[in-house]
Amino acid sequence: MSTAFLARFLAGSCLAGMAVAMTAAQVGAQQRDAPDFSSKQTAWVAFGEITALPGSPPLLRQDPAHPFVGNNTGRQPTYRIADLTNPNLKPAAIARMKKDNDEVLAGKIGFTARSSCQPAGVPGFDSFGGAQPYFFVQTPKEVLIIFSGDEQVRHVYLDAPHSLNLKPSWYGESVGHYDGDTLVVDTVGLNDRTVVDTYRTPHSEKLHVVERWRMTDDGKTLEVAMRVEDPETYNEPWSAVRRYRRVQATMSEQVCAENNRNLFDYHIPVAKAPDF
Repeated sequence: MSTAFLARFLAGSCLAGMAVAMTAAQVGAQQRDAPDFSSKQTAWVAFGEITALPGSPPLLRQDPAHPFVGNNTGRQPTYRIADLTNPNLKPAAIARMKKDNDEVLAGKIGFTARSSCQPAGVPGFDSFGGAQPYFFVQTPKEVLIIFSGDEQVRHVYLDAPHSLNLKPSWYGESVGHYDGDTLVVDTVGLNDRTVVDTYRTPHSEKLHVVERWRMTDDGKTLEVAMRVEDPETYNEPWSAVRRYRRVQATMSEQVCAENNRNLFDYHIPVAKAPDF
């Protein structure tokens, strides 16, 4: 090995080492300056509807022929029935949703993750409503986002690449990083057993969701801006925002199981007599 080559090699090694050190320092600085979503018994309760961001294709809305009636209104509640004239839906998605809508209008239960005690997936997790709050647990390597309604938990792995050859799962794989005052989360590897929204919109395993979580209004409000892409469901990616208000709360335990008879009374079948 020549002296000149050795000098160039050592110089390159030193520069590489400096680059790694700078990267580690930058990561450390990002985490030190990261937004604090969790201190002082902070919890977040959703309010309002998910609304489209400027420039986004239109979001799904209720079919005007079948007005939605929510709980606690003094009237018989109804289920969400999507307006399938939305131009962003692909024909295959429209066909599946029309079949589902027709069955719900004929008397079938309009299942959602919350009502059927199943994992919500992403971005379904961001659609939970009601009075049950969300909690954050932030560590240097991971962020947990917990919905207290039935303790559904999302794991966001910080400053890590996506895994190779992901096997699709209910919540897929979420990797994230802090960008100033914002937690950016990239999720792929979702199975097709969840729905995208409260209108029970299906999706494929190509679903890709990017979320940007940040506090506004002097820390009184948390908002998540999401970009949702699935070339088998939508003609174009859509972008929307959901907001949550800050409350002071401690996490309580709530059990949600498939055989929970207290929830709409559509539990799994139970044998009247033993088989053996």
